[in-house]
Amino acid sequence: MCAAVKYGSRGPALIPRMKTKHRIYYITLFSVVLLGLIATGMFQFWPHSIESSAEWSLDRRSVHDAPLVRIPMSSPIPERGDLSCRMHTCFDVYRCGYNPKNKIKVYIYPLQRFVDEVGVPISSTGLSREYNDLLSAISDSDFYTDDVSRACLFIPSIDVLNQNSLRIRENAQALAMLPRWDKGMNHLLFNMLPGGPPDYNTALDVPRDRALLAGGGFSTWTYRQGYDVSIPVYSPFSAEVDLPERQPGPRRYFILSSQTVIHREYRVELERLKEENGEALLLLDKCSNLSQGLASVRKRCYKGQVYDYPQILQESSFCVVLRGARLGQATLSDVLQAGCVPVIMADSYILPFSEVLDWKRASVVIPEEKLPEMYTILKSIPHRQVEEMQRQARWFWEAYFSSMNAIGMTTLQIINDRIYPYAARTYEEWNNPPVVKWTSVNSPLFLPLIPPRSPGFTAVVLTYDRIESLFRVITEISKVPSLAKLLVVWNNQNKSPPEESLWPKVAVPLKVLRTKENKLSNRFFPFDEIETEAVLAIDDDIIMLTSDELQFGYEVWREFPDRLVGYPGRLHLWDHEMGKWKYESEWTNEVSMVLTGAAFYHKYFNYLYTYKMPGDIKNWVDAHMNCEDIAMNFLVANITGKAPIKVTPRKKFKCPECTAIDGLSLDQTHMVERSECINKFASVFATMPLKVVEHRADPVLYKDDFPEKLKSFPNIGSL
Repeated sequence: MCAAVKYGSRGPALIPRMKTKHRIYYITLFSVVLLGLIATGMFQFWPHSIESSAEWSLDRRSVHDAPLVRIPMSSPIPERGDLSCRMHTCFDVYRCGYNPKNKIKVYIYPLQRFVDEVGVPISSTGLSREYNDLLSAISDSDFYTDDVSRACLFIPSIDVLNQNSLRIRENAQALAMLPRWDKGMNHLLFNMLPGGPPDYNTALDVPRDRALLAGGGFSTWTYRQGYDVSIPVYSPFSAEVDLPERQPGPRRYFILSSQTVIHREYRVELERLKEENGEALLLLDKCSNLSQGLASVRKRCYKGQVYDYPQILQESSFCVVLRGARLGQATLSDVLQAGCVPVIMADSYILPFSEVLDWKRASVVIPEEKLPEMYTILKSIPHRQVEEMQRQARWFWEAYFSSMNAIGMTTLQIINDRIYPYAARTYEEWNNPPVVKWTSVNSPLFLPLIPPRSPGFTAVVLTYDRIESLFRVITEISKVPSLAKLLVVWNNQNKSPPEESLWPKVAVPLKVLRTKENKLSNRFFPFDEIETEAVLAIDDDIIMLTSDELQFGYEVWREFPDRLVGYPGRLHLWDHEMGKWKYESEWTNEVSMVLTGAAFYHKYFNYLYTYKMPGDIKNWVDAHMNCEDIAMNFLVANITGKAPIKVTPRKKFKCPECTAIDGLSLDQTHMVERSECINKFASVFATMPLKVVEHRADPVLYKDDFPEKLKSFPNIGSL
């Protein structure tokens, strides 16, 4: 019994112990299996390429910690470089694909230390501070991706900015060892100091297959148009010296030369110019009486007098940038930073970012053989143009030269624009400073949907010698409720305008503006006196328009402030027999132009007409005394892509008192020239911007059988 009791008492106690032991065993086994499945899944679905997980960051991995890669002597060397490469032959745009942001993705290879078989590095300097800044800027930008499978463009972490520090063969072999090299397809290299003694080639000597090159010293012989990108030579002074922006205008010196290493023949010629022009030209050289070092680099001397560099550049209107051993010079960046207009004399040099930047607006390029004539050439540039160039030069530096970040982002944006041309930046976006230079002037494209009525419009009357009809026009216009100001552009330099007491008495300000030359373009000059958004351009013989017609025209313009709104309409037609455009003023069902003898438009177009008119159109108009209205129609249509708006039935302007002697448009040759104008302008614009429409604007109750006194515009004239 006792034995049974002992057994029985022990039995129930042993069973739970066995279950606990088994439970621990099974839990342990299950955990091992689960961990195995997780590990298998991770290895199955984790990216196989270490490239995609190796994010580029110098902060996380120093150069000394980067893995060492030995280059076997027998490693392949890329080809020298294909000069025939273009985007459609050596670049795989399909890698870029479509993305909603229209932005390429750029992958930076992980940092590695390349050495030859005996352990000697392929570069004497390793990763330079400038290249580190460049790669860091790209990795922080929207262009960057750490997913190699999404990359459109590949950038090696191999620094080839300065060829002086490179071992040519070994760097080429290192490039060929990159896992995605594929003969350089879709790879981008940055180089600022190409070539070496004695020839100083204008492109990087490292063999690079089909890789794109962003180079700092291209010539027309080595630059692959539309493939390579010409970049500036970065100046260390950009980061080390703060040059506050200086207002454009005359400076202490007219011309300044600050380069210390230039060819002997150039210095002799500059010294001769100095003798001829005295204090107007400052010719600086390195300081022989200072000890070598950082301090001496920032100094320039002339006959024992020491000047701070680059600060002295701000004291000159023009600064000479001559070629040295290399075409690209860091001096160009210093000059732009100082707001000094660079005078570039480096034959065959491809200017930085010239694919998108209009260097005519910020510099003067003179052939090297014209150096003796430099002073005369620069003196012929108007002061106002010099000031605009000074302003543009400084802005070019701020936007595109001031840092490795700016240089890198500009390079990638240019390549991006090639790949996504439909989303590319416009000429204006590349070349116009973002700030509005014309105070109180806004583009009509960005006005409210309907500008307010209260400011009214400014009437600009162009006149020469028709005093009687001029006074009648002023009298009629003064009756328009929305008239804010009257400006009379007096275009007769041989005769003074009437005395103030003889002018009609009007309720709005009236001012006479005398011009220096008799030019038709004077009517579109952006006078400071124009304070309203709306402008009515009107001739001194347009006496037939009623105040209701003019007020209605203004109301229509308020609804369409980006259009030309006028009265008589005209049409351009293609003459199949003659194979050219023809001007048509007869009865037609279509309109593509309105005459600016009486037309409303936004004053913004005065600035575009005066300062941004393409080619020689403005000069052509002034020389022929014709077609300024056609030119304005071309300009507005080209900017807006829209047709003008014809208002009211007016078809022709007739001046009862005018004779053929009085009116330009009555001359027999006038109409022939009008057709010539259209063909001339279409050639300059390289397109036909004029748009054809088949409608006009009339008051809502214009033809309705309704009491006249209840209509807003009862007095609408006939044809």
